Amino acid sequence: MSHTLRRGVLAAALAGAFILAVPAAASAHVGVSPDRIPPGESTLLTFSFSHGCEESPTTALRVTMPEGIGGAWPTFDSDWSADIEKTAGDKVSAVTFTAVKPVPQGLRGMVGLTVITDKHAADELVFPVEQRCVTGANEWTQVAKDGEDPHSLDAPAPVVSLAGAEAADATGHGDQDGAAGAAGDDPSTSALPLVLGGGGLAVGIVALVLAIGAYRRR
Repeated sequence: MSHTLRRGVLAAALAGAFILAVPAAASAHVGVSPDRIPPGESTLLTFSFSHGCEESPTTALRVTMPEGIGGAWPTFDSDWSADIEKTAGDKVSAVTFTAVKPVPQGLRGMVGLTVITDKHAADELVFPVEQRCVTGANEWTQVAKDGEDPHSLDAPAPVVSLAGAEAADATGHGDQDGAAGAAGDDPSTSALPLVLGGGGLAVGIVALVLAIGAYRRR
């Protein structure tokens, strides 16, 4: 294989590795699933993460309830414990999930909350999360402003939209924030990291085929 061809193959491989790294970087936050729920119904929300505070393992997640949550019940397995904070009106205001063993950087951790909304719930529910680690902490509290790309935020809070908000906007009873939230959940946008990852894999495969072909020609 010529020196020039080797350099070309190496460049293609590095480009593929860079593209594959994009989804990993984009996933550096605390996510919530599902991100759209029916109003007034009991729904299990799963909060997940796959990173610590830089390299420090995660010891706890404190999830704060937004206005509009009529009830909340923590759901977790034997790897976690939970402490519930309540308001004077006996409503759950926050839940702290503590790991029995710290979750190392790079491993996926998950906890759950079964929630039900009340009639005062907004079209979008923001759940601020404090991620506590052996060393340091992360505050996932940022919310995108009008016209701002949520993916550009350094520390985005998990956001859940209420199903049916689009219908309210169509009848003139919704607000602009609800419409913006619906647009932000465009499947083509949420699928972007997967598309980029697939593109990176394709580049790597093409580079390998070129290298093998050049070797056989020699």
